[in-house]
Amino acid sequence: MAQHFWIVGTDTDVGKTLVTVYFMRCFQMKGKNVIPYKPVQTGIITENNKSYYGDTTFYQSLSEANLIERHLNSYSFKESASPHYAAMLEDSEIKGEVILEHIKKLKTMYDFLICEGAGGLYVPLEEQRDYYFLHLIKQSQLPVVLVTRTKVGTINHTLLSLEALKMQDIPIVGIVFNGFEGTNLEMNNIATIQNFANLPYLIIPKLKNLSDLKDIQIETDKFFERLMSL
Repeated sequence: MAQHFWIVGTDTDVGKTLVTVYFMRCFQMKGKNVIPYKPVQTGIITENNKSYYGDTTFYQSLSEANLIERHLNSYSFKESASPHYAAMLEDSEIKGEVILEHIKKLKTMYDFLICEGAGGLYVPLEEQRDYYFLHLIKQSQLPVVLVTRTKVGTINHTLLSLEALKMQDIPIVGIVFNGFEGTNLEMNNIATIQNFANLPYLIIPKLKNLSDLKDIQIETDKFFERLMSL
């Protein structure tokens, strides 16, 4: 059975790309044909006279299979900023219909399509018509996995994001708590959110190096069971 979904975050830098790669590898290990897709990425990186985008490069570096580059992304902008502003700086614009058409094609080609958001749910894509990532997700008709932090502030950000998704009737697969360091505060934050959400959840520990993602093992059966049921 083919299943496709979004990885979205409560904010920027919560670990959406890391979680996308984690799920990509989980499905690859099960023998599935998987593609991660970052519709909009911003912030070009230049090192040793080479330039690249961090998100799609990370996909490729940890994938167990060769990934077709043109399937990974639709829009890339140099400035590390909100998509609408980064596009404006290059005299360009993001069109939701282009992304939705790309998603439609990829769904026919792969067992699992993992779409990764940019920033939080209310990141603008087309400022002129008040078009946000949340609206794109709604139009795609795909469920979401919500990635959040474990530190102070996560309760408010996570509950507001869950409420926004529910208001749009977007199915939620579960929550991934990223960067866990094992403190009592973090454990209470997770318990408080779960008391409200009552969803399957995963906890990913704080990693010293991104490549350590290859070595962690997390029980994902409940997540997969819910994904298959949506």
